[in-house]
Amino acid sequence: MTAAATHDAITAVWRIESAKVIATVARMVRDVGLAEELAQDALVAALEHWPTRGVPDNPGAWLMTTAKNRALDQLRANTLHARKHEQLGQDMEALQNHVVPDFVDALDAARQDDIGDDLLRLIFTACHPVLSTEARVALTLRLLGGLSTDEIARAFLLPEATIAQRIVRAKRTLTAAKVPFEVPRAAALAPRLGSVLEVVYLIFNEGYSATAGDDWMRPALCEEALRLGRILARLAPDESEVHGLVALMEIQASRTRARVDAQGRPVLLLEQDRSRWDALLIRRGLAALERSGSLGGARGPYALQAALAACHARAKTADATDWERIVALYDALAQVAPSPVVELNRAVAVSMAFSPAAGLEIIDALNVEPSLANYHWLPSVRGDLLSKLGRNDEAMTEFDRAAAMTRNEREREMLLARAAAHRARSTENASNPRTAGDIAN
Repeated sequence: MTAAATHDAITAVWRIESAKVIATVARMVRDVGLAEELAQDALVAALEHWPTRGVPDNPGAWLMTTAKNRALDQLRANTLHARKHEQLGQDMEALQNHVVPDFVDALDAARQDDIGDDLLRLIFTACHPVLSTEARVALTLRLLGGLSTDEIARAFLLPEATIAQRIVRAKRTLTAAKVPFEVPRAAALAPRLGSVLEVVYLIFNEGYSATAGDDWMRPALCEEALRLGRILARLAPDESEVHGLVALMEIQASRTRARVDAQGRPVLLLEQDRSRWDALLIRRGLAALERSGSLGGARGPYALQAALAACHARAKTADATDWERIVALYDALAQVAPSPVVELNRAVAVSMAFSPAAGLEIIDALNVEPSLANYHWLPSVRGDLLSKLGRNDEAMTEFDRAAAMTRNEREREMLLARAAAHRARSTENASNPRTAGDIAN
């Protein structure tokens, strides 16, 4: 294997295995920041040894054993360990069973570890409410997604130094707050699980509709969020909303190939070539939605959003969409998770199910909502409904306003193109009174 191929293999193994390694070491040292450093030491060892000795048969186990031995060395050498001796004594005794003279036996011991609980602890720690949402996202992608600081910075179009500071401060905050490395119990579980799901969905949404930059989508972020969601579904199989979120992401991700054209320009839902939707992801999403319902979670916020996505997934054509059911689902979602954005989406569904005028009435009521003052989808949707009503000048103004708000270049191009089309239409109508009269009628 060439040096380049070995390096690629190490990168791939690290992306897959790093979360497990960090989670196991964090249980040993009770410090997420230190655990990441020790896992990185194992990665450095791999970079030193694998190019000359070859990639091991079980590279994940090799990384795990190396990191665990580094952790034990750290615990023995660290003077702070003396102050934690009583707390860690029993853990150390149990962990000694993993350190055996024969390297092959150590690999076998690593293979037999049940890391599920450790991964769950790591997820809940990285998404702890003591951290800001931005810090939770960055730390989660670093610890559980295996992304480098540079990769996270490029994904969110931020300076690498900004992301690095967020991650460092997040780890310090967790240490200073003495956040326990554990899955919360009983009454504390529900709100903490909500925080975890929120972070995963935020990551997915940033990949699905990038808030800024030159690209409409960032598929790599969608893939990382899906991977995290699937891990959660395996580790918390009886939590209905976990399956609801996975269902939502699977179905939405199924449209990825159809959401942009050959030039990378956005293709809106009703204009997409549905033959390009991924049938496997749709099946997986519908199965996860059924699982969520079987656990009694049909009215959970994520399950309801997944049911909305399923309405589109089941429609063979845009015209076959069951818009009345979508309106009913939005009514239910507005009851369990009310928000101006939900109301905006409900207005779109109402306009499709009943009339553009009915949808516009809801939109106009949202114009005074402070939280939507800089939300470009509000004037964009209003412009679309005004266009359907033949009010071209007003539609043009709304599309221009939406274009000025968005920070995504692809979105801006699309909105400006729509504004230009209505400007041309208004000019044509003004020069042809008969046509204008016909439209008015």
